[in-house]
Amino acid sequence: MIEQLAALPTYETYKDSGVEWLGEIPAHWKVVPLKYSLSLNSEKISSRNSTLKYYGMENIESWSGRFIETESEVEGLANKFSENDILFGKLRPYLAKVALATCEGICSTEFLVYRAKKQSANFFKYLLLSTDFINLVDASTYGSKMPRANADFIGIQRLPIPNLPEQTAIAAFLDRKTAQIDQAVAIKEQQIALLKERKQILIQNAVTRGLDPSIPMRDSGVEWIGEVPAHWELLANRALFRERIEQGEEGLPLLSVSIHTAVSSEEISDEENIRGRIKIEDKTKYNLVQPGDIVFNMMRAWQGAIGAVAVKGMVSPAYIIATPSPKIASSYFEYQYRCPEFIQQMDRNSKGITDFRKRLYWNEFKQLMSVVPPIEEQTTIVTHIETQSAKIDQAIAIQQQQIDKLKEYKATLINSAVTGKIKVPELVESQDTA
Repeated sequence: MIEQLAALPTYETYKDSGVEWLGEIPAHWKVVPLKYSLSLNSEKISSRNSTLKYYGMENIESWSGRFIETESEVEGLANKFSENDILFGKLRPYLAKVALATCEGICSTEFLVYRAKKQSANFFKYLLLSTDFINLVDASTYGSKMPRANADFIGIQRLPIPNLPEQTAIAAFLDRKTAQIDQAVAIKEQQIALLKERKQILIQNAVTRGLDPSIPMRDSGVEWIGEVPAHWELLANRALFRERIEQGEEGLPLLSVSIHTAVSSEEISDEENIRGRIKIEDKTKYNLVQPGDIVFNMMRAWQGAIGAVAVKGMVSPAYIIATPSPKIASSYFEYQYRCPEFIQQMDRNSKGITDFRKRLYWNEFKQLMSVVPPIEEQTTIVTHIETQSAKIDQAIAIQQQQIDKLKEYKATLINSAVTGKIKVPELVESQDTA
């Protein structure tokens, strides 16, 4: 599926394009400002009660142009587009939100709508999606928080233009090759999803059923927990934890809690250490945490923002700190509390009408039920989880590296084809049969 780029044919002769980012191009290609090949369609209509398909920025997948179905709604004006128009996301252009419209519709005004003038719209989609062009546009943006590209700047950019038959051949080649690459990426992403599911099942079984499948089980008496080993306890958290409220100490790192990676072990970055536009310098109201504490974000515990502390530090007053009793290995309980059933328990016990206002307070946390094996067994389970998880994580990392290489190859292939650095096989074959 993937040829070495160096093995692909090139054109017979090249010339200097006169454009720094383009370098040399095939001798018979032209270099023309974008606005001479694509017209900017500025037609706007009211989106209210429109029956036309709507494209928001969130509906376009970065670097592929695929449509992602969402419940996007828009009120007010929207840009109108026709089939085969090119949508170019001017907001944060580094996201590479570029798509070829497959039907008539309306889109966010954050898109520029281009229409090809007797050119191959599909070829220009790839040209505008190339990393070299995206980087060029991204370097020109204005606005720090919401950087946008300027349509006038884009319009004067000089682009490499082959003749129409070549444009069609290049686009057909890229359609075929990128579809193959995307399929390979999708397969590897499915494999990663299965590995993550396997890891979650491993953890869930270990923290609720133990490691010995032959051990006698008993009904826990709690429907969502089901059976547990007969010698394990089921206790309310008030018997396992006490709330820690201690002022932090100068010089300690400020830690955060993530729904993805639990509690950080290093000082949060300057970028994260921002609320609005004010950097947090005064940490006197932040609370002390010690290794082994269980910390959770009151607003996001029901999403999995909970974990065990590994280093002495400080956390936001928006976090609850639960110090464990001696019968607890906190790393075991981090694994337990990040299982779906236990996250759902936290969700059910959180206070608030909407997700935005939902909070899990200390009084509710201490009423939650936890499965408690003997301390020695907790430690053994943690070791088992860490050992097996490391193997799964390594397999995931290998798949991710392969995905990254495929995406890098795809980007290089598009760049090379639309700038004439390679001659696509479709053109070679057509010349051989001429």
